Amino acid sequence: MRRIAIAISAGISLTLLIVAYVAYQVRQPINLSDRELVYEVKPGASLNRVTSDLVERDIVRMPALLFRVYGLVTRGQGSLKAGEFLLEERLTGRQVLQHFRQGRVIQHQVTFPEGWRFNDWRAHLAAQTRIRASIQARSDADIMALLGVAGQHVEGQFFPDTYQYSKGEADISILRRAHRRMTQALHRAWQNRADDTLKSAEDALILASIIEKETGFGPERGKISSVFINRLRQGMRLQTDPTVIYGLTAFDGDLTRAHLRQVTPYNTYRNKGLPPTPICNPGLASIEAALNPESTAFLYFVAQGDGKSYFSTNLAAHNAAVARFQSRAGREGYRSTPASAPASIPAKAPAPEGNE
Repeated sequence: MRRIAIAISAGISLTLLIVAYVAYQVRQPINLSDRELVYEVKPGASLNRVTSDLVERDIVRMPALLFRVYGLVTRGQGSLKAGEFLLEERLTGRQVLQHFRQGRVIQHQVTFPEGWRFNDWRAHLAAQTRIRASIQARSDADIMALLGVAGQHVEGQFFPDTYQYSKGEADISILRRAHRRMTQALHRAWQNRADDTLKSAEDALILASIIEKETGFGPERGKISSVFINRLRQGMRLQTDPTVIYGLTAFDGDLTRAHLRQVTPYNTYRNKGLPPTPICNPGLASIEAALNPESTAFLYFVAQGDGKSYFSTNLAAHNAAVARFQSRAGREGYRSTPASAPASIPAKAPAPEGNE
């Protein structure tokens, strides 16, 4: 009996020593060759695989078996989450497993500027190597169906902003967030509108997309909106170049009179009213401008060449402004948008005879 008691006592002592050793080791700082390391837990990776890898790479310095046992004993704290994790030299082995279990993954960012078309969004998403591609083989209509809005035109339905994501997140997930943001922003702006000329929130989105493409200087959005609102009230054609460009199957950057005569649903030099859909994804400022235009009598505007526009109340004054400002187009320093603008806005085409 005495031998048994001694054996039990020795076993308990050994167990306590091992527990104390493991408790000490998992509280030691990890070993990194640099101050930081990006460590990726692959989807489906087991605790055994991760703990073994950390030891094999000399990041955690203790026997792999004991580190794995520690992980099993503490599995009540949660399962390991997949993703990229930033390991810093101040962390301990215990804290590393906590990070993995809490899902403290690295957040990346992808930015979509105001005024991009949806095909620009698709190309930008496809170029992000950390975003999982799931829509490349799908049509625009398929994408809208995946978002729960089957039959809705894709253009204008996504809110321009910077979105955070973790490695491996699907492109459709980011689009779903952007679509939800646009829906919410449009709803709030529509509820708070100061002008009732537009008949629906969708009309507001269409006009906002035009304002976005026509605006070279942000503070002029309200004036530009007033031009289009005044024209709609008077039954005049909007005669806005970006809508014509959107309707062209091919465009090399040179808008001509022939383009203005082409028959398309988006040619607002021929068709009265708004085009059938938005022509880009507008930002919040343009949405609010569409629903809160400045109170003016302006019916025309033309790029001055410094990124700003010159506004007129009648055709004679507008034609004079066109002759004055666009004759500078070939001169050094002429710009249709400010030098810092992220995207070029085409200069207005010469006004056709009988511009109305």
